[in-house]
Amino acid sequence: MTPGLFHTLTVADRQPQGLYLSDDSGERVLLPNRFVPEGIETGSTLEVFIYLDSDDRLIATTQRPRVQLNQAASLMVKDVNRTGAFLDWGLPKDLFVPFAEQKQRMEAGQSYVVYVTSDNTGRLIGTTRLNRFIKDEASANWPGAADPYQMGDKVKLLIAQRTDIGYKAIVDNTYWGVLHSSQIHKAIRVGQKTEGFIRQVREDQRLDLSLEPIGHQRADSLSKRILQKLEDSGGTLGLNDYSPAELIEMHFGVSKRAFKMAVGKLYKERAIVIEETGIRLASDEDRKQALKKAGGKANPKAKPKQQAAKNSAKKHTERKEQPSTNKDDSPSPAPRKKTVYRNPKTSSGKTLRLKK
Repeated sequence: MTPGLFHTLTVADRQPQGLYLSDDSGERVLLPNRFVPEGIETGSTLEVFIYLDSDDRLIATTQRPRVQLNQAASLMVKDVNRTGAFLDWGLPKDLFVPFAEQKQRMEAGQSYVVYVTSDNTGRLIGTTRLNRFIKDEASANWPGAADPYQMGDKVKLLIAQRTDIGYKAIVDNTYWGVLHSSQIHKAIRVGQKTEGFIRQVREDQRLDLSLEPIGHQRADSLSKRILQKLEDSGGTLGLNDYSPAELIEMHFGVSKRAFKMAVGKLYKERAIVIEETGIRLASDEDRKQALKKAGGKANPKAKPKQQAAKNSAKKHTERKEQPSTNKDDSPSPAPRKKTVYRNPKTSSGKTLRLKK
């Protein structure tokens, strides 16, 4: 039973102090009475978190800590003594951070981003020396293996540090990534956990991040939010392509470019009508009029790429039907007449031919 992780164990025995749980190898651990769920019986399975108590003995709990082994989180310092700091991580026994594992001296009442690891005795500790555990390069673990991330992948982020160009974030508790200021359109803070996306895997295998989906995923997700906002506001919304970027960020937390892409997608699908004062949900009459203007030939559900492919195929067919002309049949151009210059200083009548 590895301390610092969740384990699914079987109830083996009931004692006055609590339940004894066992794993497949027969190892047993105590679940104190205060954590025993009601109605649990011998032979039942239970998911518990294993850690060490004050006497360094294995003990189980049904409480869920804020962070596990080999994970990072932002935790608040409850107390500091001569040996180190004690952080609140949601369990009766606080997480200990020795002074040697502190990049800067911790203060009670302050929150810090820490990584949970174990010392040489197997005791769980925290550390703020994140670079020893978080990698800069998101590369394959062995030659020939695929890289862990591609552009557009959805990941879990922990905002860890403010920088001159934006924020550094921990990606899936394993890699460093950068959120550039130009990609941030909503309020974030150090210590915040959020979902993000891989915007780019650079040539040096470092990660650029985004808080919004990439490409068509972003337009699809934002389109659903815009439709929901329209339905909640009675079918109208006072935003369009000419609205200030700050107003769009306030309503949807995205850039103006992303908003225009989503609105354009909804307009092509004839789900909305764009007006001078904003946008509104399209009615059946609006769709009929749009179809009438298009000559009744356009399919409102057709995708732009499919329509473009049809137009390209039509042009290709028209070019095939045109009569082909053969180079041999076309009249050859008339030969250029050479200019002859006479030398006035000679009486022999010799001429000089000069190239143009």
